[in-house]
Order: sequence, then structure tokens, then C-alpha cells
Amino acid sequence: MGREGSVMAEETIRSILLIFHNIALVGCAAAPFYNRQLVLRRAPYGPKLNHALDKVVEDTLQGNVPYCIAFIAILWATGILMPLNYFLFNDEFKDLHAVAWVAVGLKLFSVVGMMGIMYVIFFSINPRLRELFATFSPDADPDPEAEKEFFAKRARRKKLCEICLFFALGVLASSAFIAFSP
Repeated sequence: MGREGSVMAEETIRSILLIFHNIALVGCAAAPFYNRQLVLRRAPYGPKLNHALDKVVEDTLQGNVPYCIAFIAILWATGILMPLNYFLFNDEFKDLHAVAWVAVGLKLFSVVGMMGIMYVIFFSINPRLRELFATFSPDADPDPEAEKEFFAKRARRKKLCEICLFFALGVLASSAFIAFSP
């Protein structure tokens, strides 16, 4: 393959990886944003169980888990494959401007922060919320202690999701600076 064909192949692969990377970036930011909107719409009803409404909220929020995991996995995979693609065609890693290195560091910090929050929510808070919600019935008043714990766990998840949204915005913002040339 000639140099022109090699450049075309490298750019085509980079563009395809960038498409998936950008979709994952948007997904990582959209999930906490829309989840936050749902939680804010539920808030006026107060910390009193409304079984039908709360079932929709829990099914929606907890149903997003596979998407969040997929977006983070795609973000990592494409983030690793893009510099490797450059290396494959150029036998060296691309030189980055100091601004780009800072952006890479901030982006990695934000992604790892999101992953830490996701871990706590997905493997600690959500399972407990499912357990508690399973004890509730649309035809009976909930146990006051279970209801209190349920809304306390939800408040904790909401706070963590707000921090996750901040990290997601950090991922988006830092991505814009990675293209700085040396």
C-alpha cells in the first residue's frame, strides 16, 4: 500500500473510532442528565411512596445500567485504539501539546470518577433499592422504616448522579482540547 493509501486507511479507521467514541461521550453525558431530569420531576411528590410512579422511576433508572456500562466500555476501547491506530501506521505515538496532555489527564480522571460512582450505584445502592421496592405493594401502605431507607438511598443516588453529571461534562469539555497540536 502506498503512502497515500496508508494515510487514507489510517484516517478512515480513526474516523470510525472517533464516531463510536463521540457517541459514547454523548451517551455518558446524556444518561446522568436525563436521569437527573426524571428525579427532579419525581421530587415534588415528596418522600412518600407512590407505587406506580416510583416503579416507573426505578425501572427507568435501573434499566439504564447496561447502556452506561456499554458507553464506558466503548469510551475506553476507542480511547485506547485511536492512539494505537496512529502508532500502527506511523511507528510512533503522536506528539501532543501540553494542553492536550492536561486534557487527556482530566478526561481520564473524569472517566475513572464516573466509573467509581457507577460502581457504587450499580452494585450497592441499586440492589438495595430493588430489595426495598420488592417489599412495597400498590395495595398497602409501606413499612415506614423501609420507606425511609428507600428515600434515603434514592437521595444518596441522586447526589452521586449529580457528581457523575459533573464528570460527564468534564469528559466532554476536555475532549475538545485533546486536538491541540504541538
